[in-house]
Amino acid sequence: MDMSAYFAPAFFSHLLGKCLKRSNPLFEVLKLGFVVLGTFSLIWWPYIHSMEALLQVLSRLAPFERGLYEDYVANFWCTTSVVIKWKRLFTTPTLKLLSFGATISTCLPSMIQQIWAPSKRGFLYGLLNSAFSFYLFSFQVHEKSILLPLLPASLLAIEEPVLYNWITLNALFSMFPLLVRDKLVLPYIALLALFSLLNHAAPNQSRGTKETRTLELSLKALVLVCALIFHVVYLTLPAPNRYPFLFEALVMLLCFSQFVSLAFYTNAKQWTLLKRSVLVHKEKKLL
Repeated sequence: MDMSAYFAPAFFSHLLGKCLKRSNPLFEVLKLGFVVLGTFSLIWWPYIHSMEALLQVLSRLAPFERGLYEDYVANFWCTTSVVIKWKRLFTTPTLKLLSFGATISTCLPSMIQQIWAPSKRGFLYGLLNSAFSFYLFSFQVHEKSILLPLLPASLLAIEEPVLYNWITLNALFSMFPLLVRDKLVLPYIALLALFSLLNHAAPNQSRGTKETRTLELSLKALVLVCALIFHVVYLTLPAPNRYPFLFEALVMLLCFSQFVSLAFYTNAKQWTLLKRSVLVHKEKKLL
């Protein structure tokens, strides 16, 4: 899947929302459409003269022949495949429709918020939520694709330090089986240790009551202990013969649960921006 697609819904909804807020929305939308179609035509101009070249490019952008998933990636399809054998139960065309529908439907709340009340902060949350939707539900996702939600999360690091730290740690952990296969355990440990040290040295920016912070730290400690145990077990013990990919499945399940929780949080946080914009608008009217 073309990685730019991960952010496309956020760009579309934000720009459309901006156009609709202008004094002449129809004209602004037409201008936006003209620019998008013109840019698209320029990019694809070298290929549209040959159907064979066009199909080759499309096959690279959307490698449907590889199947719904390839390796153990911490998204919905791969995680639930432990119970639901998607590849056996459904044909590839059906899985295309299922993944497309799931991706778009989970993008919609974030897109609606930006069309309704576009803002700079909302756009960053929209980028993150859109990338999460594609990572969790789109067709043929690679382990390294978790870096795409991590990009907008890094732009929100000052406002959301806990979110940034948590997604970074889980993103690293989700790629651990891949890095073991590529014999990159030492760089992985070095980066993880460096990030943890820098994170510990940074000022405490947690918000909320003492009880909330205690609960947050307890949950983080529990997940980190589970991750530490998984690391040790993965590196020292052989997997059972009957379940040769048991350890990969456990890593995948743990990380998937964290990504889903983070996606719910960031979508809810984006919609709180709409409430604030409504309150600000009412205050301006009163003044």
